[in-house]
Amino acid sequence: MKEVILDAETREIGSKSSLESFRKQGKIPGVVYGKDIKPASITVDLKAFMSIIEANGSNVVINLNMKSGKQAAIVKELQRNVLTQSPMHIDFQAISLKDAIEVMVPIHIDGVADGVKNFGGLMEFIVREVKVSCLPTNIPQKISVDVSPLGLGQGITVADLPKLDGVSYLQDPSTLIVHVVSVTVEEEKPAAVPGAEAAQPEVISKGKKDKEGEGAAPAAGAKPAAPAAAGAKK
Repeated sequence: MKEVILDAETREIGSKSSLESFRKQGKIPGVVYGKDIKPASITVDLKAFMSIIEANGSNVVINLNMKSGKQAAIVKELQRNVLTQSPMHIDFQAISLKDAIEVMVPIHIDGVADGVKNFGGLMEFIVREVKVSCLPTNIPQKISVDVSPLGLGQGITVADLPKLDGVSYLQDPSTLIVHVVSVTVEEEKPAAVPGAEAAQPEVISKGKKDKEGEGAAPAAGAKPAAPAAAGAKK
């Protein structure tokens, strides 16, 4: 395992303003704690820390170089600014290279599922990381899974993950990691127009036509015309 060293300076526990002062100097406040060691408040260089994480992954074993000596540790928690996502505080867990630890390892998908590529299915990523137990020197940066053979209705569980030397999966073997589902397209129905009434069929009269010069028969329910007033001129 390649040794990764990060310089760390001890600091006094201060106010919120003092923490902001460190950040303006390009340093990130943090704390290191673990079994059989006294917790210590520290600061590390932001650029140096991010360079290590980008090159080695979040589960890299870091040797914190402090005045008291080197201490192997892993990043237990990284707090970020909600808006900028820049690191705000780091919790380092001190570890022994001889004792197994439990960590979360990200799942990486390789290939395109056959059910997606050739049958129009949709791949759903259910679990994006899995808990493992191993020695710090055996922590995988990621666990790659080939999904190209998956057809419609097929998936990969924890039991299907590749076997890695010195690494034990701690989650239920039946836990679903990813699967391919078929896409159902429903036929779109025309939206009903509020207040619109159903169209009425046209009624075609089958009665005899009125004779020329004669008035049409009054419609059903219509009142008869009132008689001409007496004395009206013709």
